[in-house]
Amino acid sequence: MTRMVLALTLVFSTGLAQLGIAQADVLLIEEVRQSERMNLPVNGMSRDEVHARFGEPVSKRAAVGDPPIARWNYASWSVYFEYELVLFTVLHKGVVIDKKSNTAN
Repeated sequence: MTRMVLALTLVFSTGLAQLGIAQADVLLIEEVRQSERMNLPVNGMSRDEVHARFGEPVSKRAAVGDPPIARWNYASWSVYFEYELVLFTVLHKGVVIDKKSNTAN
């Protein structure tokens, strides 16, 4: 009987873990889709272009490393620069809205 309970517990917990992974994949896909619809800096834009188009960031992080990577933080996203050019833009946690529950994730 103990083995049966242990086996059922293992099967149940494995199923829950797989649901969590599937949920994370869905959220990642939705984040990518939402970021594509947003007006964000794109790879290759200069710092001056980003500043002119999106205004002053909330905060700036000084460049570190070699090559130097700097970060500008805006209200709902951050943009990363290598030297003077945009590498990529990242949405902050909570920006993507889960359409099923209508809550931020």
